[in-house]
Amino acid sequence: MRSLLHNSRALATLAVPLALTQLAQVALTTTDTVMMGLMGAEALAAGGLAMVIFNQLRTMGVGMVTAVGNQVAAAAARGESAGTDAARTRADEDVRDLVRAALALATLAGLAGAVLMVLIGHTVVWLGQDAAVVDVAQPVLYAMAPGLLPCLWFQAIRQFTVGMRRPQALLRITLASIAVNATINWTLIHGSWGLPKLGLPGIGVATSLVYLLSCLALYVSTVRDTQLAPLLDIRIWKTRRTTLRKLTGLGTPIAATYGSEAGFFFVVALMVGTFGSAALAAHTAVNQLVYIVFQIAVGLSHAASINVSRELALGRVDSARRLKNTALTCAGAVMAVVGTVYAVAPGLVLRPFLAPSEHEAVTIATHLLLIAAVLQFFDCTQNIGVGLLRGLDDTKGGFHVTLIGYWLIGLPAAWLLGHTGLDTTGIWLGLLTGLAATALLLLRRYHRGLAARTSEPVSTAATPMS
Repeated sequence: MRSLLHNSRALATLAVPLALTQLAQVALTTTDTVMMGLMGAEALAAGGLAMVIFNQLRTMGVGMVTAVGNQVAAAAARGESAGTDAARTRADEDVRDLVRAALALATLAGLAGAVLMVLIGHTVVWLGQDAAVVDVAQPVLYAMAPGLLPCLWFQAIRQFTVGMRRPQALLRITLASIAVNATINWTLIHGSWGLPKLGLPGIGVATSLVYLLSCLALYVSTVRDTQLAPLLDIRIWKTRRTTLRKLTGLGTPIAATYGSEAGFFFVVALMVGTFGSAALAAHTAVNQLVYIVFQIAVGLSHAASINVSRELALGRVDSARRLKNTALTCAGAVMAVVGTVYAVAPGLVLRPFLAPSEHEAVTIATHLLLIAAVLQFFDCTQNIGVGLLRGLDDTKGGFHVTLIGYWLIGLPAAWLLGHTGLDTTGIWLGLLTGLAATALLLLRRYHRGLAARTSEPVSTAATPMS
């Protein structure tokens, strides 16, 4: 018990600010959605379409640099445990090169994503979207596209600070960005204070500006940190090609995993939509609740992942095994509390999303909440599992497992159960089945990975970068 409490405190030190940062980012996008809604249904539809495209590419870009935190944590651990000044100097240079490579990779991903965003804006009408909505969405996409670069630069520096276990500035900056985003949105939409009235595209401009300001704020905060500043090197032209190739090799499966997960949930939403607007409204409301709570799992996953990389770099396999148990115990405790609230007060939980007069939607959503209470355990577990495998540098394994769990188990189960008279409830039971299978397969792979590490000499686990 004492070991569990000690590990929980160590995990919470990193997980809490990360989880709160994730929740603050949800508030950021929620602000955009609310302001779009105030402009009318067409603006909400067009702005929502632009945000879906932007968020899909942003999420995959973030995946490309996510492994940076693990690599930084391992390199920093090697430096701390080094017995000579030369070894510590070599470890510090490894961290600097990781930062350079992360920023280079973020630049490449940001440029590619911005081009793709514009191209998708011109082709999405061929996918059955309303032409009038697409016409309104295109200027928003043009305004958002430049923001992808500072967004991914921010993520690269973020992973550096997380890998060094100093993420505190992230929360302050993200919280401040909510107020800044709301102010710029309102100003550019309505043309206040002498600025031009841009309407809906003003939200796209605000998004790009907020990402740029957030990136600059994080950079300034980092260079003022006496522990981080000596290791922050933005000279991307000095990046080692071997380091860039390694990060690309680790990041590509993570980006694919994020894209696969987003695509899976998108297809599930399309399946629910075939049962009518009330079913889709209920699904959307409960899915948003799950997404909000999911940010806690994201914080725990990142924290556990970083700490596993650190422990394995120090050759402490048993500690890496205990970290898994600690992360799952913490997630389970939170999900138990949330699930109890779902079961005891469903009306209160659903009220911000569904009006009481929407009887059919509320009834469906109430049933879905009971499934969500169980589903969230597996959803958190599979996210933590992906993070644990990332700590092992096994990003391809995580991608392969999620393909099996999401697409080969979850999607067929959702279709079969949804078409046996259970409708939306059946689809969610299939969703639960897929997430449960994914979680179990990920944990099984992590145990096997640790068993393989147990037979390795310490020097192999702590090999410096070439």
